[in-house]
Amino acid sequence: MATRTRRPQRRNQVLSQQQIIEAAIELLDAGGDSALTTRALTERLSTGSGAIYYRVGSRDELLDMATESVITAALAARPAAAAATPEDKIRSVALALFDAIAEHKWLATRLTLQIVRKPFGPVTVGIFEEIGRQVGALGVPQVSWFDAASTLVHYILGAVSQNARIDGDTSTVQPDRAEFLEATATAWQDLAPEDYPFMHAIVGQMREHDDREQFLTGIAVVLDGLTRLG
Repeated sequence: MATRTRRPQRRNQVLSQQQIIEAAIELLDAGGDSALTTRALTERLSTGSGAIYYRVGSRDELLDMATESVITAALAARPAAAAATPEDKIRSVALALFDAIAEHKWLATRLTLQIVRKPFGPVTVGIFEEIGRQVGALGVPQVSWFDAASTLVHYILGAVSQNARIDGDTSTVQPDRAEFLEATATAWQDLAPEDYPFMHAIVGQMREHDDREQFLTGIAVVLDGLTRLG
């Protein structure tokens, strides 16, 4: 006699919005933007689609909530530095965003979309407020506050985009960093030195560089330029 496959039992308890957001983040971390489907979410939560829509609305709204949840947690969890300088506080915010995006490959694209599409949203407002307060503390003239804060935010997003999951890439296996850098260095060394003298000069630096340290160097360069505004 054939045995029927049992379907997952539905939950008896009411799902909270936070439970749905956490499940969405798990799916996004595992497979990127395309992995967040209604079917995958309902299977993971053992519920119906109606319960999900009731709590979080549309898929885009859920993606925004997931982005806000990760960014808010990252900024809240950064080390407290009550006596830190404005430069230290900016670096702390920048590294919190850098590390969050390194951990969640889908986040860079969603964060950029939020800042572009929802300048009034909590993610954009929160990041600009965190950085903007320190821009003023640096002594940047108020007339240049928006330009200065925007420059920092744009640098941070551009620098961390290297950790983004590329749309359409369904691979969940990340390449070995050392192997990737070695292959790149070999390819650069094969270039004609007379045509690419700069590339040959930096091969060793590229092979040995640390991403976080390079990111902080960029922050230092931007900050140095901002303190010269007058």
